[in-house]
Amino acid sequence: MSRYSMVVQWSNEDQLFLVTIPEFADRVVMPCTHGRTREEAIRNGEEVIEMYLEAWQVEGESIPEPSTLQIA
Repeated sequence: MSRYSMVVQWSNEDQLFLVTIPEFADRVVMPCTHGRTREEAIRNGEEVIEMYLEAWQVEGESIPEPSTLQIA
């Protein structure tokens, strides 16, 4: 699976887990997907990452680099 970050947060208003992908924030409307359970939200997030990466590659667009956590 990809090395892109996913933030999964509960929304009381929507009664769903919402998923954002920080590396895609300047190119994709956030939140980008959701799920009724945390597991479903994560699966949907992984599908969205794959979908955008494939589309950007086909269209010849630049692909954002995954963020890395560096611990000193």
